[in-house]
Amino acid sequence: MTRCIRALVCVAVTLTFGSVTEAQWPQFRGPNGSGVDSGAGYPIAFSPTNNVIWKTTIPYGQSSPIVVGGRVYLTASDGGKLLTIALDAATGREAWRRELPRAHDQKVYHANDPASPTPAGDADGVVVFFPDFGLAAYAADGKELWTIPLGPFKSFYGMSASPIIAGDLVVLLCDQRVGSFLLAVDRKSGKQRWRKDRPGAIEGWATPMVFRASVDAPAQLIAPGTTRIDSYALETGASRWWMPTGSSGSMGTPVAGGEMLFVTTSGGSEPNLPAFETYLAKLDTDKDGRLSRQEFNADKEMGEHFGWVDANGDNIIDAKDWKTTQMLGLGESGAIAIKAGRAIGKVDPASVVWRAKKNLPYIPAPLLYKDVFYLVKKGGIITSLDPATGRVLKEGRSPDALGDYYASPIAAEDKVFLASVDGKVTVLKAGGEWQVLGVNDLGEAIHATPALGGGRIYVRTRGAVYCFGKNR
Repeated sequence: MTRCIRALVCVAVTLTFGSVTEAQWPQFRGPNGSGVDSGAGYPIAFSPTNNVIWKTTIPYGQSSPIVVGGRVYLTASDGGKLLTIALDAATGREAWRRELPRAHDQKVYHANDPASPTPAGDADGVVVFFPDFGLAAYAADGKELWTIPLGPFKSFYGMSASPIIAGDLVVLLCDQRVGSFLLAVDRKSGKQRWRKDRPGAIEGWATPMVFRASVDAPAQLIAPGTTRIDSYALETGASRWWMPTGSSGSMGTPVAGGEMLFVTTSGGSEPNLPAFETYLAKLDTDKDGRLSRQEFNADKEMGEHFGWVDANGDNIIDAKDWKTTQMLGLGESGAIAIKAGRAIGKVDPASVVWRAKKNLPYIPAPLLYKDVFYLVKKGGIITSLDPATGRVLKEGRSPDALGDYYASPIAAEDKVFLASVDGKVTVLKAGGEWQVLGVNDLGEAIHATPALGGGRIYVRTRGAVYCFGKNR
């Protein structure tokens, strides 16, 4: 190949893939968990046969893809293997794959899997968390940098909170039935910098976010939990402020706009289970005042959740187990706008600017994009609100994507992308009076939140990763 032809090839590659190497979607839901990208050129219409840049088959996992340093990083589980996979973001070719031993083999609820937490990456590589192993860090070339064994964890539904990289720290929130904690380790060495116990947190799946009330304000970690939302000093883990909430298991991640912090919690003013006596009358066949697994399984709706109600794990549900589980989620909840960045201790109720309780999602995180606050939930119900007042701007549905939603909404270039479990990705024209621009059917289940970067959409289905972009 002549020097001239080589130069022309290099130019073509740069024009096609230059923005890919600059794409930064470094953690769950991208920059600081916001779900927002500043790139342009995103397609509205895409499918397995339309606007496909590449498709790569990978093992199953519910973790979301991240894009950083020209790599797409994912985790997966394949039999007993815990896998970290790096793909070339431009071509989809596998750059490397690393396997970790399974130190624990915790049986979790069938809707979860051993590779639910999303990786976090930067210029130095990637950090992954597997509940059956712990934390591990790899360089961009796949070299193992450090590992930290963690667990076993006490969680019937399984752990799925994702690590984040905040400055020179890796932060991981581990909420479980007993022994919840927030951990920060040195990004380069893996050495523990601080650890904060969370005795009031009983199970949760939220990923923390970094919040600054102003440019010169100290960085805080915001961590939603089952009974309260906590703020911690990023550098030391010291408690700053907290406010009581009710949540049956916080998920997603908070988002922020200026001095305002937005959190969604799923709870209510009534216990989430009926009186124990009601269940005893129906299921306690041996009349011993307790429920065995066999007895509880007779309830077609709740039977498979025996491990959730059996709070102490002794394989019997008694009145104490029942009350512990019954009270989870009890308290104030909803989509909450808080102005408490400078607070210390318990937050004054006046710091809650507004609270919305209608059309709340259970799993998907909220989205704040261009002065509109978005929620999406089962049934394809989309709600937009005024982030300053909580006033509903529009409620509606994605007409061709009415199923369930586990993925969180993301946005770029005046578009909002919503991925349903059924494998349909709705594209909205962003705005208070949003409009459906199109619905794209990928024909395979989607549990992971897609990634954005450089005009490309990276979507993980049950068996593959797609990279969609406008064909040039």
